[in-house]
Amino acid sequence: MISNERPSPYGHRSHSSIGSKPPLIEETIKSDKIQIERKTFVFTLKENPRGRFLRITEDVNGRRDTIIIPATGLEDFKRLFDDMLKTSVDAPAKNLGE
Repeated sequence: MISNERPSPYGHRSHSSIGSKPPLIEETIKSDKIQIERKTFVFTLKENPRGRFLRITEDVNGRRDTIIIPATGLEDFKRLFDDMLKTSVDAPAKNLGE
């Protein structure tokens, strides 16, 4: 370990060029964005040598969080999302703040 590197609490080295793997080349197949209230969601369908995947990035005032869903799981993800949407529409809202 180089003297100015600190060990990560996750057991990984900090990002350095020594011994690191080259980044995977990703091709963007399709990308779209939606603004909901103060959040921006970017949906990007990509492909790399490992396969296709959907990257969903949430941006709130410059803070970004990302999840990646392998293409093999997109049907299950959609099914669960559709079920949550149906429940949201069908279930009466509760006024928890009152």
